[in-house]
Amino acid sequence: MVKLTKIYTRTGDEGRTGLANFSRVRKTDPRIEAYADVDEANSAIGVAVSLAQNEFDEETLALLLQIQNELFDLGADLSNPLNEHYEYEPLRVDAVWVDALEAAIDKYNAELDKLDSFIIPGGSGLAAGLHLARTVVRRAERATWHAIEEHGTEPAKKGHTDGGVSLTAAKYLNRLSDLLFVLARYANIKHGGDVKWVPAANRREAPAKRRPEQD
Repeated sequence: MVKLTKIYTRTGDEGRTGLANFSRVRKTDPRIEAYADVDEANSAIGVAVSLAQNEFDEETLALLLQIQNELFDLGADLSNPLNEHYEYEPLRVDAVWVDALEAAIDKYNAELDKLDSFIIPGGSGLAAGLHLARTVVRRAERATWHAIEEHGTEPAKKGHTDGGVSLTAAKYLNRLSDLLFVLARYANIKHGGDVKWVPAANRREAPAKRRPEQD
């Protein structure tokens, strides 16, 4: 159980912060960027959950709450570089979680009409919130791949701290963004369906050029 007795520590006032393995890194380290984006994604999903109380059934709400908990675990994974030896068993994203997301995608997608156009992120407030969460998750995925490019995916040797980043975490975020896309469409079923993109629908014709006056 985590116990927080003080909110501010002043230990980050020089632009560095601590990872779960107690190493200190700069706050702009890609690993920090990645789990910060995961935190933002979790907050965005929290907004969607608040909007979903009278829209989604209990099973779907429970799914979103489970995902929020898993995102905390994923953040803990990203904050703890891979290592060959741990004093305590770390939290790691499990491939089974990715499988569960894929199963949920298939389940909800079966309720939807086939796409025949790109769709605009909107419709109901809940759908718009889920689309916003989806785009933040996509950013978190990109940040995780950046961290992978920077630190690799290999565990550090015993006694070293700069280990790699979990590939499974990146896969999880990829599938989660897909699920949020499907759930946004699902949320719009009772509100008239998807808001479809119509290419150039708002484009105005250029005004006709005036002909030069004749002398």
